[in-house]
Amino acid sequence: MTGIHITDIEAAINFWRTRSPSVEGATLAPPTRALAEVYAVMAVERRHEVDEAALPEAAWQAWLSWYRSTPDTPCIAICSTSQGDEICKGCGRTFAEVQYWTEMQPVQKRATWRRITQEGTSWRFNKYAERAAEKKAF
Repeated sequence: MTGIHITDIEAAINFWRTRSPSVEGATLAPPTRALAEVYAVMAVERRHEVDEAALPEAAWQAWLSWYRSTPDTPCIAICSTSQGDEICKGCGRTFAEVQYWTEMQPVQKRATWRRITQEGTSWRFNKYAERAAEKKAF
């Protein structure tokens, strides 16, 4: 089973820190605290992933709120799997990931996002990213 990666826990913590800053730097908002406790255990145990079923309910709900704030799909509307490619040149997902995306659970989607981001070989991360950077330069 796919777990929630520590970088997603960290991103969710930062989301909540921005959304509900601590009062005078002394206390954490409940969602931030719930996620921070999970993060601390992962760090001490040197774990990179945590099973979603192992999350306390408050941490799970806080993570889901963060997850809902992220883009749902890596699709850039250039799907080469429809042309027979096993891996989409546009977004980097496999044919099965594209086909079953709407049925995948949030943790599975985040695992896919993590993989394609690390690979960074799809057009989403090179051709179109380069064009966006060029437009900002002018």
